[in-house]
Amino acid sequence: MTTPDDPTQAIDPTRPEPGSNYRAGFVSFVGRPNVGKSTLTNALVGQKVAITSSKPQTTRRAIRGIVHHADGQLVLVDTPGMHRPRTLLGERLNDVVQTTLGDVDVIGFCVPADEKIGPGDKYINEQLDAFPRAKKVAIVTKVDTTSRPAVAEQLLAVSRLRDWEAIIPLSAVTDVQLDVLATELIKLMPRSQPLYPSDAVTEEGLEDRVAEYVREAALEGVQDELPHSLAVTIDDMVERDDKDLLEIYANLFVERDSQKAIVIGKGGQRLREVGERARAQIEPLVGKQVFLSIRVKVAKDWQRDPKLLGRLGF
Repeated sequence: MTTPDDPTQAIDPTRPEPGSNYRAGFVSFVGRPNVGKSTLTNALVGQKVAITSSKPQTTRRAIRGIVHHADGQLVLVDTPGMHRPRTLLGERLNDVVQTTLGDVDVIGFCVPADEKIGPGDKYINEQLDAFPRAKKVAIVTKVDTTSRPAVAEQLLAVSRLRDWEAIIPLSAVTDVQLDVLATELIKLMPRSQPLYPSDAVTEEGLEDRVAEYVREAALEGVQDELPHSLAVTIDDMVERDDKDLLEIYANLFVERDSQKAIVIGKGGQRLREVGERARAQIEPLVGKQVFLSIRVKVAKDWQRDPKLLGRLGF
C-alpha cells in the first residue's frame, strides 16, 4: 500500500517521537452493497470524503479517508461492495476490491443489524480467506435501526462465521461506539510513524470530489438500472477574475437516449434539481459560489465497453 511521496519529510509538530507506541496503518471495510461502508468511513473521518446513496454499487473506486488520534492514525480505504459482476465495470470494481484487500492491515467486515446474514454475507466472508495477511474485525452496523435483542442475535450469528479479532456493534449515523471501533482498529495496526500529515483528511483530488458530488445528486430518485449507468467527468474548473465564483463544467454520462430523457426531466426540471443538490455540496467544499454546467451525454453501453470505461476513468 503506497503512502504520500516521502511523508517522513513533512514538518508536523504532532509527530510522535521514535520508539513510541504510536500506530498507523490501513483498514478497508467490506460487505454487501449498501451496508453503510461509506457512511462509516465519513463518520470516522469527521467529514464527507465518500458519497453515499441507497443505490447499490455507489462507491466505484478506492477512496482514502484519514483518521487522526493521539495514539495512532487510520487510513480508511473505502471500496466498492463485493458482488458477483454482471458487466465489465463490475469485474473492474471487484478487481479494485481484491487489490486493496491484498495490501491493508485490517479488514472490517460490515453486516447490518437489521438484516439476517444471507448468502451474500457468507460469500464475502469466504472470500476473506484469500487475504491471510490482514486481521479481521466484524462490524455490525445500523444498530440504531433495530431492537437490542435483534442486535444481540446478529452479534451471535456473526460470531459463528469465523474467529474475529473483535466484534463491534455501532451506528455511524448516531455515533454509537465509533470511538470504540477507532480504538480497536488502532490497536491492531503496526507501530509506525504517521503516514499522512495531521491536517490530511483524504487523497481525493478536488475534481474527483466534485464529480462524485454531481453523481450523488444525480442518483437521487432514479430507479432500476439507471444508477449503474450514470458516470460523471469534469471538463474544466475555472476561477473567475474576481475569485468569488468558480465555474465548473461537468459531463453526466448515461447509456441510452431514454435514460438521457429521464435524467433531464420534463423541461429540464430534473437536471436543474441535480445541479442545485450538487452545488449545495460543492460550495462548502470550495468555499465560494459555484456556477455548475452539466451536459448529459450518451455513451452507449459504456459499462461493457473497454475503451469507454478507460475514457471514464475505470
